[in-house]
Amino acid sequence: MHCMRPPTEAWLRQEIVRVGKRLSDKDFAPGSSGNISARLGEGLILITPTGVGKGDLRADDIVVVDLDGRKVRGSRTPTSELEMHRAVYAMRPDARAVVHAHPPIATAFACAGVPLDKPLASEFVMSVGSAPLAPYATPGTQEVPASLGGLVKDHDAVLLANHGVVTLGPTLFDAFAKMETVEHFARITLAVRQLGQEKLLREEEVRKLVEAGVRYSKECQDCPHAPYASRDEQALARIIDEVLKKL
Repeated sequence: MHCMRPPTEAWLRQEIVRVGKRLSDKDFAPGSSGNISARLGEGLILITPTGVGKGDLRADDIVVVDLDGRKVRGSRTPTSELEMHRAVYAMRPDARAVVHAHPPIATAFACAGVPLDKPLASEFVMSVGSAPLAPYATPGTQEVPASLGGLVKDHDAVLLANHGVVTLGPTLFDAFAKMETVEHFARITLAVRQLGQEKLLREEEVRKLVEAGVRYSKECQDCPHAPYASRDEQALARIIDEVLKKL
């Protein structure tokens, strides 16, 4: 296994700017909505500021806070969703990055109260598993981390009722890729519903897909997008059971 050096603060700041530009270009974060964060070492978090459009971010806009939410350095105010990011990192020590955005179709499912958790598309099952729905919580309040409850523990993507989507991963671009994948699957799910019939994957097919994702993660431990790379055996078993409940 190749030993990768921890990313520097300067590099992570540029990665946040790049992810912000991609969110903006895809219309996932209109206006100044959405927020992005990354772990900086073990005790600090880099996080986007409030009131700045994701496509307009500059590296020096990014704020450094500690795990208690106190600002360490930066000229701007951290996003109002800071508590949600802190909660995700507390519940998922393996997470190194968090992205929150409002991709339109996935957010429509969240507003309709419909989770994206049926085993319809093999790629989604293999790379994300499912995206459950967290109950409604007022944005920017302690209600949001509370609403995530145990969902973040077993899922890398969660729909926030009447709000948007939060994704997490071992790298910023992995978390962004999952956001992209959730929106793509939402479009597929919408089209399937318009066609009027669903053909769900069978139990043995779901198991094979997750097992393939695990195998790929083990073979490609240096790949930032290896599915399930940071999940232990118990977490993987829970993911399979969650998906199988929808059969």
